[in-house]
Amino acid sequence: MLKTILSISGKPGLYKLVSRGKNMLIVESLADKKRFPAYGNEKIISLGDIAMYTDAEDVPLRTILAAMKEKENGNIVALDIKKASSDELYNYLETVLSNYDRDRVHASDIKKLISWYNLLVKSGMVDFEEDTSAEVAKQAELEE
Repeated sequence: MLKTILSISGKPGLYKLVSRGKNMLIVESLADKKRFPAYGNEKIISLGDIAMYTDAEDVPLRTILAAMKEKENGNIVALDIKKASSDELYNYLETVLSNYDRDRVHASDIKKLISWYNLLVKSGMVDFEEDTSAEVAKQAELEE
């Protein structure tokens, strides 16, 4: 599921990959369901390709989101990221990912993580595990 969810640099929120065109992707905003083209000159990254620094090896985003889902019982995070202090943000991440790299993970990263999680939960996309074979087949079809 996370392979088809995209973050586009310079645009707030998350986007679902709908289709591919020549030199562009057609994406749909998870927040308002509006569709528009995203071009190759924009920095576009799939959530499936994102990982967080830890003291050992990097942890995939899907693992962190699944831990957040378990901690929050499938609900959105109650912590207000706009009013939360850096210490509150780091304490929250500590409960989800205890061995995160304290030197390379910043408060802004945690805010983005929480906002992405909340947006995914509000959109009903709460299956953070590995892509199923049906989703892999759909992704392959989009890539053709």
